[in-house]
Amino acid sequence: MTLRLATRDDTAELWRVRYAVAENRLTPGRISDAELHAYLADLGRGWVVELAQGANLRIAGFAIGDARDGRIWALFVDPPLHGQGHGRRLHDVMVNWLFDQGHTRLDLGTQPRSRAEAFYRRAGWRPTGDGLDAHGDQRFELTLADWNRHA
Repeated sequence: MTLRLATRDDTAELWRVRYAVAENRLTPGRISDAELHAYLADLGRGWVVELAQGANLRIAGFAIGDARDGRIWALFVDPPLHGQGHGRRLHDVMVNWLFDQGHTRLDLGTQPRSRAEAFYRRAGWRPTGDGLDAHGDQRFELTLADWNRHA
C-alpha cells in the first residue's frame, strides 16, 4: 500500500473509484477532467492510496482538498476495499495538509444517513446546523481545535 500525491495521470482511476460508490453518487459528466485537474494542481491537492494487484497498480481510494477555503472536495474508497483503513489514511493526510495551509475550520457536505456521514462523525466532524445544501447534502465542519482534541 502506498499513500502518495494524486496526479493527472491518475484521472481514469479516480473516475473509476468515484463512479463505483453506491452512496453520494455522481452523474457522469457533471464534473470535467479539467475541473478535476484544477483541484489537483492549482486549487488544492489530492492523494491516492495505491495497491499492487499482481504486476499492476490500482487506486483503492482518493481524497482532494481545496486549499482556498478548506473545503473537502472529494474522499472516496473503492467499495470492495471499505473497512481497511484507506479512507482514514486519506482523510488524515488531507485534513492535516489543509490545516497546515492556515485554515482553522474545514467544511464538507455529504449525503445524510450515509456511511460517509458516519465516517466523518467518527473522525470528529460536526453538523453545521444549516440543514441540507442545494445538492441535498448535510454540511459538516471540523475546527482545528476539535481536530487537535480528536486526533
